[in-house]
Amino acid sequence: MSQRNLTRRHFLYLAGLGTAGTLIACGDEKTPEPPPLPKEVWVYVGTYTTGQQSQGIYLCRLDLETGALQQVGVTPGVTDPSYLAVDSQRRHLYAVNELTTFEGKPSGAVSAFTIDPDTHALTFLNQQASQGGAPCHLEVDAEDGFVLVANYVGGNVAVLPIQEGGRLGPAVDVDQHEGAGPETSPHAHQIRLDAGQKHALVPDLGTDKIMVYRFDAGQGTLTPHAPASVSTAPGAGPRHLAFHPNGRFVFNINELNSTLTAFAYDGERGTLTPLQTVSTLPADFTGASYCADIHVSPDGKFLYGSNRGHNSIVVYAIGAAGELTYVEHVSTQGNWPRNFAIDATGSFLLVANQRSHSIVTFRRDAQTGKLTPVGAPLEVPAPVCLLLVPA
Repeated sequence: MSQRNLTRRHFLYLAGLGTAGTLIACGDEKTPEPPPLPKEVWVYVGTYTTGQQSQGIYLCRLDLETGALQQVGVTPGVTDPSYLAVDSQRRHLYAVNELTTFEGKPSGAVSAFTIDPDTHALTFLNQQASQGGAPCHLEVDAEDGFVLVANYVGGNVAVLPIQEGGRLGPAVDVDQHEGAGPETSPHAHQIRLDAGQKHALVPDLGTDKIMVYRFDAGQGTLTPHAPASVSTAPGAGPRHLAFHPNGRFVFNINELNSTLTAFAYDGERGTLTPLQTVSTLPADFTGASYCADIHVSPDGKFLYGSNRGHNSIVVYAIGAAGELTYVEHVSTQGNWPRNFAIDATGSFLLVANQRSHSIVTFRRDAQTGKLTPVGAPLEVPAPVCLLLVPA
């Protein structure tokens, strides 16, 4: 099968996983057959356990033909695993423990687990202090050398080394944010590495800034860039951001004023240039609502954001210059949509409705970007993070 005959779903799957085939030999026009399309995706669900019925981290299976979502297991005894990440080999999973006190100190924690290659069940390895209260996001670098974590209450970011066997060592770097906007203190809400692994971007809801760091992948250190940040509108409350697959654009969602901002991004220089800001809410909506999560479709054509209160996903088309054009709002079929995720083929979008204790699956139209709910919602207590891991 030649590359021009690849189905759209094959193309998106390969692009999403970065596994496109290469030529067999010089002068040979044939390319290898693409790998078979995945039939399922494993979904790890992070939850809040404190004051909830949740037992910990739930394991589900998503059928990529029908969109059916089924719970298959749970890892009990994990306290408030509100955000999850996996290493590049899918051998280890890392979870924040969104605590404000850990081992008698003002800190949360990060837990490490091994992933069983056959059952996908988790086995606890160890736990380290996150060096700040209420860690809410983490990411593993491309070389699987470090876990980077954002601490919301602590208003800082930290870097923990990954040791042999996937265990975590004590933090090797901690960087404290300073200043405040309408919020009274810094609140680091996410930390994301760019494709080149040269820079880390940190939306800080409390300071109304996106902090920019230079990342040393050898030492695991974060150094404030010059300039060290880009400001959002006062009171915007930057929460999460998403990179475009081409690396030239970054999209930020602002929790407090319910807006999305598109930036041009220079990965070599680590600079963000504002392009456009749009609302995540309908013009006639007058209730209270707070943005949560943001993702770009694998084909780079559409942008999605979640609204807690309006209880919707907003969809925008992305133009060649990074400009955004409104497509639709769609109800999340539940209450308080927190995190959501798109599978690597771009076929389905899953939403975690925290307060209605449900996960809803939507089929995504690749041509229009529009979403249609499929199947029955899956009941999971207080779901707040969805981590999709290809089978």
